[in-house]
Amino acid sequence: MKAILALADGRIFEGESFGATGEAEGEVVFNTSMSGYQEVLTDPSYCGQMVVMTYPLIGNYGINPEDFESDRVYLSGFIIKELSGIPSNWRSKETLDEFLKKQGVIGIQGIDTRALTRHIREAGAQQAVISTETSDPQKIVARARQSVGLVGRDLVKEVTCKSPYSWSESEQGLNGESVPIESPEKTYSVVAYDFGVKRNILRKLVQTGCTVKVVPASTSAKKVLALKPDGVFLSNGPGDPAGVPYAIENVRQLVDKVPVFGICLGHQILTLALGCKTYKLRFGHHGGNQPVMDLTRRKVEITAQNHGFAVEGDSVQDNVVVTSINLNDQTIEGIRHKTRPVFSVQYHPEASPGPHDSDYLFREFLELMKGS
Repeated sequence: MKAILALADGRIFEGESFGATGEAEGEVVFNTSMSGYQEVLTDPSYCGQMVVMTYPLIGNYGINPEDFESDRVYLSGFIIKELSGIPSNWRSKETLDEFLKKQGVIGIQGIDTRALTRHIREAGAQQAVISTETSDPQKIVARARQSVGLVGRDLVKEVTCKSPYSWSESEQGLNGESVPIESPEKTYSVVAYDFGVKRNILRKLVQTGCTVKVVPASTSAKKVLALKPDGVFLSNGPGDPAGVPYAIENVRQLVDKVPVFGICLGHQILTLALGCKTYKLRFGHHGGNQPVMDLTRRKVEITAQNHGFAVEGDSVQDNVVVTSINLNDQTIEGIRHKTRPVFSVQYHPEASPGPHDSDYLFREFLELMKGS
């Protein structure tokens, strides 16, 4: 079936649909990872967006239940060059096409993803619509122009858990065997704010030696402190950090009282709570090959990233130290408070998918809790 992708600036791409049929809208962004499409699909941080994969062949190892990063697909559309109809992997349970049909997510293949990616780099990420229902491209362009963007929106409320829950699963090997806990002699209690948390982050916390209680994004600081945690974790999530002022205020009340570690959206929320400002990037960082300079160690790490907003350098307060920067565009990738056990990073040390260069940050969080 024919499908059309239309961008708000009038650029049109015609291809073939797979997955569900119908119409979907969202901000179109590109992801440079060569593998990990299943984790990308189930990452809540992509809520409100449509993702184009720059690697040309997608679906070649199918779908398996072990690699989900959440309970379902959160992105609104999936854009690829070529769909593999014959998955080849011993863990595969279904094809990508079958999976997206079940999830009700529209996909489009057969378009020039290189041209689309280059266009996004030059024109910036923007609203778009994928349609299998309308044959008039200009009508689809008009709908893309009317769709609501990410700035100022609270997308966290669409992905956060409804009630608190405990997480006890640690990392597993390829054959499903449990990987031994790194610090079995003592565990530390962590309350994790769910702004759209990925499961592998929770696995990493448990693997490091933490007992984890996950709470909804709107949980008050008072309720969190009543749980008597050794530390508080601020998760990744979708959209504009300025769109969740309630989370910023709760974190502001916590930073004086307990060690805090934030990743991605959690990093941005923490910086806002510390008096910094954020802004929207031209096309964001999405993929598993972003080079980051750790300024404290003078060491380069290759990182996995997924974000469309960043911290303004000129807004960093005197009580905050910038600990890392992106070597592609010099944007801030990490901060640490000068006097409190509080730090965060813009990238994803849990990877999934991606490199494991920054895995040690979970142990650093553990050390902060030990010292408090």
